[in-house]
Amino acid sequence: MKLNELSPAEGSVKDRKRIGRGIGSGWGKTAGKGYKGLKARSGGSVRPGFEGGQMPIHRRLPKRGFTNTFKTEYAIVNLKNLSGFENGMTVDPETLIQAGLVKGKFDAVKILGFGDINVSLVIKSCNVSQSAKEKIEAAGGKVEA
Repeated sequence: MKLNELSPAEGSVKDRKRIGRGIGSGWGKTAGKGYKGLKARSGGSVRPGFEGGQMPIHRRLPKRGFTNTFKTEYAIVNLKNLSGFENGMTVDPETLIQAGLVKGKFDAVKILGFGDINVSLVIKSCNVSQSAKEKIEAAGGKVEA
């Protein structure tokens, strides 16, 4: 088989419909759009969400609540997950991403005190809960702001 011998499957390729090309084509004059009205016009169609003049659903439903766009999104890491690191290693958001412990979009990393830790680590550029800080320092590590 050669490239010049390849052809598509029978019936899989059709010519596009060329509308508005004379009465002999069957799609001349109004070109399948009917007479007058918005949809017959050039570029004319109803906008997304338009329900024919009926009150649209986004206006019928009640609006409630508030979304704070300035909220800080934290990536949460538990202490028990940090036991896989080696002694004396520096842990920051980049090393946590490389280790696969945090994923997705976040503004800051917070380490919580769930579980125990048996290696001494240096924690940098992470928010740390009070219980996690005590456990890290008891294991011989330290927390740097």
